[in-house]
Amino acid sequence: MHGRKPYLVGHQEFAALYGVEPQMVGQWLAPSRGVLDPATAIVVSGVRYWPLGFACRFGKTTARPKLLNVRLRERLIAEQGEGWEPDLGEELPPIVGQHEIIELFHLPSQGTLATRIAQGGFPEQDWLLSGSRLWLLDTVIAAVPELRASARTVSWEVDQKVEAALRAGTYDGPGSVVLTRGRHARKGV
Repeated sequence: MHGRKPYLVGHQEFAALYGVEPQMVGQWLAPSRGVLDPATAIVVSGVRYWPLGFACRFGKTTARPKLLNVRLRERLIAEQGEGWEPDLGEELPPIVGQHEIIELFHLPSQGTLATRIAQGGFPEQDWLLSGSRLWLLDTVIAAVPELRASARTVSWEVDQKVEAALRAGTYDGPGSVVLTRGRHARKGV
C-alpha cells in the first residue's frame, strides 16, 4: 500500500535534480528538441508536474545521459513527508491547484481563495513545488465542513461535476492545459 501522497517535482525541482537551470526543462520539452515528452507530466493550474520516479529515471533515458543529484532527491522526499514514489502520471491521485479549486467551488475571484489561504483559513498545501501550492483533491474536499463553518459570504458548495471530472482525469476547465509561451506558442501543442 502506498503512503498518503506521491512525491512530485515541478520545473525547478526537475532542473535541480540534474544541475541545470529551470529554463532547460522548457528546452527539453520543446518540440524541436523532443528530449522530454510533455505527456510524461500532469498539468495542474496550467503548470506541468512530474512524478518523482519518472524525473529520477529521466537522466538515463536521454541520448546524452544526465547525472542525478541523489542528495537532492533525498531532500525532496524528506521535505514532502511520508509518501510514495510514482513513475507515471496515471498512478497519481487527483491533484488540484488554485485554478481547479476556484472552478470546484465557483469562487467569485482568485482573490477570494488567495485571501483565504493567506489568512490561514484554507487547508495547508500538500506540496509547494516551483513556488506553487498544490493539494490532493481529497484534502480540499475533507476541509469543506470547516470552510463552510467559518465562511461569511462564500457557500463553499462543491460542484459535483467538476469533482467527478477531476477524479476521472477528464477535467478540461481552467488550468487544465499549459498555455505555451515563446516561439512555440504559434505552433500549438
